[in-house]
Amino acid sequence: MTVTPLITEEQIQDRLSQLGRRIEEDYTGRPLMIVAVLTGSLVALADLIRRIQIPHRVGLVQASSYRGATTRNTTLVLNESFAPDVVGRDVLLLDDILDTGQTLAALAEHLRDRGASRVRTAVLLRKIGRQVVPIEPDYIGFTIPDVFVVGYGLDYNDDYRHLPYVGVLAE
Repeated sequence: MTVTPLITEEQIQDRLSQLGRRIEEDYTGRPLMIVAVLTGSLVALADLIRRIQIPHRVGLVQASSYRGATTRNTTLVLNESFAPDVVGRDVLLLDDILDTGQTLAALAEHLRDRGASRVRTAVLLRKIGRQVVPIEPDYIGFTIPDVFVVGYGLDYNDDYRHLPYVGVLAE
């Protein structure tokens, strides 16, 4: 397998700085909690929260709907052991990639059901051409074509997460 860079480390860091400033502006004076989806968004979470200079809490949720290179519709599996208390808080749900939209939409609804006062969404990557659920992220890092990507937290069978850039995986 080979990985061809698609988005450089520098591009990612610049974009996260821009998003951090926008989030600060949008949430000043509000009780912000950033809830990141494990495991793919951990790298983006770590870099993003250091750029947000207003008080905020961090929570984690573990959800998955597929493994490996497949992105077929499957049942969403949600692990509640990491679920933060979101009652009365403004939640920014952070995910690594918006593909079909099923995971992001289901998690946003789940957080609303658990008492969040407002849920907004952020994705590092938005893949064009695969979305089947009508959800529009409030914050988007990059829009990418319909290719399988790894790096910067995204994986193929739990490998390649360590890459400091986003790349296209090919045989």
